[in-house]
Amino acid sequence: AQLVESGGGLVLAGDSLRLSCTASADTFTSYTMAWFRQTPEKKEREFVAAISWNGVPRRVADSVQDRFVISRDNAKKTVYLQMDKLRPEDTALYFCEQDTRLGPRTGIISRSANDYTTWGQGTQVTVSS
Repeated sequence: AQLVESGGGLVLAGDSLRLSCTASADTFTSYTMAWFRQTPEKKEREFVAAISWNGVPRRVADSVQDRFVISRDNAKKTVYLQMDKLRPEDTALYFCEQDTRLGPRTGIISRSANDYTTWGQGTQVTVSS
């Protein structure tokens, strides 16, 4: 399986970005997908948002509530992260990840990085003040 993230960049505080993640495997359509982020200062990947296989339910971290929205298009095997009102503290390497522990079509959302696997290189988001 392969996940290819794109859409990152260098922006000013208050700007918007939309990240995309396209999967190569058809199994994408059956699994919860999530976005995590990581900075050099933290070893652990931080949960940002997740969406179940059919779009319901979806969850976002408290730190991005009312600013970030996750969505997916199973026909395109792509998951998106719309990021508005970006802040300098959103600066990180963003990874798209697929559930590998909860199973297909469960409708369960986990915020634990242990329940997901990333096969992509990530996309860098840098927010300047």
